[in-house]
Amino acid sequence: MVWVIVLDALTLALNAVLLPTETVWSMLLPASILPPAAFVATVVFSRPRQLWVQGTVVLICVFLILLSVALVGVNTGGEFYERHLTIMLFVAVTAIVIFPVPLGWSMTIAAYALGLYLSFQLRNTDIGAGSALAGTLFFACGVAATLVARRTATILSQKTFLLELRDRSRLADLAEANARLELLARTDPLTGVANRRSMTEAIERCWNAATETKLGAAMLMCDIDDFKKLNDNLGHAEGDRCLVKVAGIIQSSMRNEQDQVARYGGEEFLVLLPGTSEADAKIIAETIRNRVEAASLPNPTSRVASHVTVSIGIAVYGPGRDRGSPDQLQRWADAALYAAKASGRNQVASFIPKDGKT
Repeated sequence: MVWVIVLDALTLALNAVLLPTETVWSMLLPASILPPAAFVATVVFSRPRQLWVQGTVVLICVFLILLSVALVGVNTGGEFYERHLTIMLFVAVTAIVIFPVPLGWSMTIAAYALGLYLSFQLRNTDIGAGSALAGTLFFACGVAATLVARRTATILSQKTFLLELRDRSRLADLAEANARLELLARTDPLTGVANRRSMTEAIERCWNAATETKLGAAMLMCDIDDFKKLNDNLGHAEGDRCLVKVAGIIQSSMRNEQDQVARYGGEEFLVLLPGTSEADAKIIAETIRNRVEAASLPNPTSRVASHVTVSIGIAVYGPGRDRGSPDQLQRWADAALYAAKASGRNQVASFIPKDGKT
């Protein structure tokens, strides 16, 4: 609509230069109808409004714009008479093509244009009524074809939009399914903590980070004491319940999201503690051991107590110690766990190399 105002002003200015003054004055009054109509439409559509308000305004304003263009030719007469009526039809077709309005609005605009064209042509003394009707029918075919093309384009646009929404929905569902599969692939299905594969990857990342930052890392190998006796005596259902409870206790003992827990074997859990000293690792290990014991999960045939207990081995890589490898750190933690078992179970032991150095 803004461009309609600009083009109207430019056309009048060009006519003022090229045409006689009398002709320009005859054009000026009907041409002055166009700018206010276009301006009102611009103001109304500058922000969202109710559909009926927009429809009423656009239909009235477009009618006034078409009437303005037609009256410019009718008032001027001569060669401008039919030329501006044709221009009016061109303006209507352009509006139908450009404006993204409902089909009913476009049909009303088409009816406006053809009605104005026929009305003014019937009053044109240079042609007969038959020619006016024939010309109107000719232009009606073109306008109808424009409406059909616009409707087809709208349907195709809507179908394209719906297909895009469908594809986006399918893509989102696929991404969600892949995320669930990835989570399942990295999670132990019984306990809900990470599985061995996930922990192996986490250890590699942590090891590289610890090497670069020199902050070190600690590893805890936790094992449920006499778990086979629990399974044999109370059944596998109770054994599974024990594993879930112990996994939850270990998980709740972590300090932050960087600390990670994984089910490493049947009744073994591996804990990775990035940037942790041996003293802090012992505190966390004792916390886990005490909480498991305080849970009083039954294990009546255990050689340690009538309830479930855990033994924990600690291995630490930190400043002043040999770098080694992730596998070596796991072997150290496993060796420390073996020492805790050998010392009576239900206790925490740190890895101590035979030569006194790690």
